[in-house]
Amino acid sequence: MPDPEKDNLETRCPRLGSIIPFRYCMISGEGDMPCFKILDCWWEIFDVAAYLKENLPAGVYDKLITAQPKPRVATIVEIAEGTKKRNE
Repeated sequence: MPDPEKDNLETRCPRLGSIIPFRYCMISGEGDMPCFKILDCWWEIFDVAAYLKENLPAGVYDKLITAQPKPRVATIVEIAEGTKKRNE
């Protein structure tokens, strides 16, 4: 269940380089997942692990805590392939 108080908390996103609200982190991951860095970015502000465990389905929470980001090279290749397809 979304918490308006937490949704509006803000911190600097190391991926985007700007200030973003917590609610963005909850929706910015792959598919239905929160961002894979959500635990790293929010642990100093509030008990984000407990919040996620309480508010996410167990399978999603388990997947999140074991998630590993794609290597940068793989991400760059995916972006290049997507650009190539759009330009064809």
